[in-house]
Amino acid sequence: METGIVLLNFGEPATPDREVVLEYLTRIFYDNASLEDVESDEAAWERSRELAKRRLPSLMEEYEEIGGSPLQEQADAQAAALEEELATRGHDDVTVYRAMQFMEPLIPDVAAELAGDDIGRVLAVPIYPLCGPSTTVSSIDSLESSIDDVDGYEPEFQSLTGWHRSPIYNRLRADGIREFLDEEGLDPNDPDTAFVFSAHGTPTKYLEEGSRYDQYVEEHAEAIGRLLGLDEYEIGYQNHSNRDIDWTEPETEDVVEELGRADAAERVIVEPMSFMHEQSETLVELDVDLREDAEEVGLELHRVPVPHDDPRFGELLSDLAEPFVSGLEPSYYNLRQCQCRDEPGTYCLNAGLPPQQ
Repeated sequence: METGIVLLNFGEPATPDREVVLEYLTRIFYDNASLEDVESDEAAWERSRELAKRRLPSLMEEYEEIGGSPLQEQADAQAAALEEELATRGHDDVTVYRAMQFMEPLIPDVAAELAGDDIGRVLAVPIYPLCGPSTTVSSIDSLESSIDDVDGYEPEFQSLTGWHRSPIYNRLRADGIREFLDEEGLDPNDPDTAFVFSAHGTPTKYLEEGSRYDQYVEEHAEAIGRLLGLDEYEIGYQNHSNRDIDWTEPETEDVVEELGRADAAERVIVEPMSFMHEQSETLVELDVDLREDAEEVGLELHRVPVPHDDPRFGELLSDLAEPFVSGLEPSYYNLRQCQCRDEPGTYCLNAGLPPQQ
């Protein structure tokens, strides 16, 4: 049986085209419409367009500054690396697809492509190391729903959610940080140096509803900190408060500014821990905006690159996919029923965590 692995991601405009960016933003806000009370689907779409227009000018500035996002190109390379590694392992009956939540190739279009290619088994793999409701869970839900909408197409469907506990992933992340520190001549345990993990933020409403995203952030930071031998570190969140709702705290900029105001360090190292691609949230929010914030309080900022092109990434994804494409029980590779997306056929490496308190 032909297997299709669908690598799911957020997506970003590759060029700073105003209409493309507006549509991209509208899709994002519409996908998270449940964060506000709306009377109808039409009202949700109108509200999403309103929020998109409000956010558009500042995001256009960001994309114009970096010439468009490199996310799509990097995602292509990761898909190719996975397919190549699986082929070397003898899995010639596997095709790797890319699908984006908010940019082409959109998830519904890829669902139709799977049907056209007569794919009998589908494995959804979000390229989000830390499982979150609006990223990991939403993207899988969207793919399964889109497949259901294709008339006459009923493939076997499985999905993989949280995978930040993978040993290869932890090692490649720690190695990337260590290589950067060596190149920059930095010692993270120097008394004048602070280390900050910067994670993508999430609305606290999701945490109140049971998401364990903040637990995953803290757990992963602790693991990488141990691998690096960090004496201490801080955690901050990159939030996008376009709606009048609460987000995760503390914000990364607040953490950095407080370090400077308290004269706690002369320099700060920032690791974008929840990102697997370079994108506007790293190239602008960290490299430009956060750097300016740091300099204003007298800090040098050193930002660790995202290891999107680490040669082990294909091996990592292949290890995660192998039990599914080989017909093994996922539990053989310590994959268990996901609790964040408690649906049949959904597995993760996080199921052993205690429930959110």
